[in-house]
Amino acid sequence: MTFDALNTDLLSAPKIDWDFLLDAPLRILIIIVIAIVLNMVMRYFIRRFSTAVAKGTVGSQKAAENGKFSATVMESQRTGIDPATIRERRAQRAKTVGRMLSSVATILISAVAVLMILDQLNFNIAPILASAGVVGVALAFGAQELVRDYLSGFFMVIEDQYGIGDTVDLGEAVGEVEDFGLRKTAVRDLTGTLWHVRNGEIMRVGNLSQGWARAVLEIPVNYSTSMDTYREITETVTAEMAKDSQVASAMLEVPEIAGVQSLSAEYRVIRTMIKTKPNLQWMVERAFRAELTNEFDRRGITIPIIQETVLRTLPRETDSTDSTTSSNSEDEPRPTYTTRQTTDNGPSPLPGDDEIRSTTDESGTDAADGES
Repeated sequence: MTFDALNTDLLSAPKIDWDFLLDAPLRILIIIVIAIVLNMVMRYFIRRFSTAVAKGTVGSQKAAENGKFSATVMESQRTGIDPATIRERRAQRAKTVGRMLSSVATILISAVAVLMILDQLNFNIAPILASAGVVGVALAFGAQELVRDYLSGFFMVIEDQYGIGDTVDLGEAVGEVEDFGLRKTAVRDLTGTLWHVRNGEIMRVGNLSQGWARAVLEIPVNYSTSMDTYREITETVTAEMAKDSQVASAMLEVPEIAGVQSLSAEYRVIRTMIKTKPNLQWMVERAFRAELTNEFDRRGITIPIIQETVLRTLPRETDSTDSTTSSNSEDEPRPTYTTRQTTDNGPSPLPGDDEIRSTTDESGTDAADGES
């Protein structure tokens, strides 16, 4: 092919519309690239935030540089929880928070990028924006409970109010947390009932498993047992409990005698407190009561019993006489008596003098009439 023929073919070929390529397609490409880069930047900051959540609120890196303990070790020494358990809980919280924030960021960036691309393709996005506004208003009124649930769950995760396996008091539901999400919490109570509680309805949270727990015992002791004797008994009981490795590992401190809590005519109540690991206070309470009962039996100390006096009234003789007479002869007229009615459920009141006289007179008159 000669040069003239090649030049003719190039001149006769269709020209490329560079103006079109540099207009809408280039802008769409720029929008997509910016959306991808922005999404990557947002995910980077979200990962940093999740890492900060996993490390805790204390600056562990700065503490490590100064030769001090990390936040995990400090919390472990303060609460008595294994550092591995603390790190696992924080990692779970960071994963939940990071997954939710990444999803929200991706959805928002993608939605804005799609709208901008449609605008570059000369689509009328005004109806779409109007529809989005209407949908937003409808969601603001109809889904506000759902939004509140998710926001409450998000801050619960951030603040580490409770997690799976904790024993919590959520008001109506008290038990162990089996499932915890951003919208609802599942709690299994002592009877086995599984409660599903929306996070937006939780006004307060009582975590019985976070950090450490305390076994509080109200021990009734008679007045013949002095406080010094009770302290000796407590020391003996503590030594017996230390022989059980499971109970000994659950106790963080020796029992503390707070003092006399209340007084009554039969006994005084002495409050004893034991600091334990989370979720193990009930086991320590049962072990302490069992050993305390055995020690009381060895020392011959009896548990005080509340004395009660029960007053009962016997049926009146006129009533028994009336029932006997009516059983012997059904044709004879039954004498009438004046009785006193009471509205309470207590014992029957004793008859007064006037009532006794009227009853005696009526009985004599009726008897006379019957004999005639």
